[in-house]
Amino acid sequence: MSQELIRIVENIARDKNIDKESIFADLEAALVSAARKAFSTSEETEIEVFIDRDNGNITAYKDGEKLDVKRFGRIAAQTAKQVMIQKLKADERESIFAEYVKRKGEAVNGSIARFEGGTMVIDLSNRVEAIMPKSEQIGGETHHVGERLRCMILDVREVSSQVRIILSRTHPDFIKRLFELEVPEVTEGIIEIKALAREAGYRTKIAVESHDDKVDAVGACVGVRGSRIRNIVDELSGEKIDIVRWSDSSQTLIANALKPAEVSEIAICFELGRATVVVTEDQLSLAIGKHGQNVRLAARLTSWDIDILTPEEYNAGVERLAECVTSIEGVDDSFVDQLLALGIISVLDLEEVGSEPLIEELGVDEDTAVKAVELAENVAKEIASEKKQAEDILEQEQARTEDEDEDEDTEPGLGIDLPQ
Repeated sequence: MSQELIRIVENIARDKNIDKESIFADLEAALVSAARKAFSTSEETEIEVFIDRDNGNITAYKDGEKLDVKRFGRIAAQTAKQVMIQKLKADERESIFAEYVKRKGEAVNGSIARFEGGTMVIDLSNRVEAIMPKSEQIGGETHHVGERLRCMILDVREVSSQVRIILSRTHPDFIKRLFELEVPEVTEGIIEIKALAREAGYRTKIAVESHDDKVDAVGACVGVRGSRIRNIVDELSGEKIDIVRWSDSSQTLIANALKPAEVSEIAICFELGRATVVVTEDQLSLAIGKHGQNVRLAARLTSWDIDILTPEEYNAGVERLAECVTSIEGVDDSFVDQLLALGIISVLDLEEVGSEPLIEELGVDEDTAVKAVELAENVAKEIASEKKQAEDILEQEQARTEDEDEDEDTEPGLGIDLPQ
């Protein structure tokens, strides 16, 4: 029996991933409870139980006097069993928590065990189940019980004496984990993922940089004939992934991030954290993207607010700015050029920036700077008024068109009483 106890402890330790010493300690605590039950002792009575870790022999003492463990009886054995089960469950829970809390952010594979409402329950191993809430699932994907699924460990919590492992397929870091799995150069640190922006299920933009001149960052991520990126896209059920080259130059990075659109010009205003990007008419829809997705992701990838303008819109803004500031006595076109160099390309920008940067950055005297901003504010009000009038006219035109359409759909009465 003693050697069998050793084998049982070893099997439990291996199957449940619990430290053997912890199991022996639980057994001893359970046998103490059993001894109290068997000998009807109070809590004040000192009961000690020792299990030899080498041969499994059990010795017990009550107030220093050795006890016969064979006299514990059936009720005491049942008590020991219940205590042991509770302690083993607690140990297993602690073991699972300790293991998975260290694995937060890792990509894991599991099989779908069942669905509980919109939540997916995923079996990670024979002893561990995790959940993927609806919010962490990629919209539009359909899955079935038994399907193998790759996901990321988002969080690990202890809730009501249970370990709750939360998985995600929508988190941006899940994309990083997939690139680490598919692109060895990313795992090895040769290629670094510098920035990432994602709208799960639709599109991801990822900026990469190579720390080895011999390795092309974009080419390595794409793979031979697109093999590597295809594997990632397939894993994400067709989500589009744009891989762009990282640059420390904000202008270059913004131009790269807006691809596949070709950019004509970029004006950066550090004061506003804004980049004004000029694209030709034929590139406008590409730059903005469907429902504004391309420019939105580019803005998040680069950490710049991005405004997209056509050359006509850009030139109109610059002309109005020039008319505004050159009306000040002593100010010429060189001041306009200085404003453009600061990324101020319209009276709206000038109004928002204020006079302080003009004084500090351009060395303009305070009176001129304040006057320029005041004039910009007045012109900005005129622009807002013109915009409001244009919107009102458009609404009136739409209302009139709708009324005319209703009149055409209504058949006029003849006003004649027909004979019976």
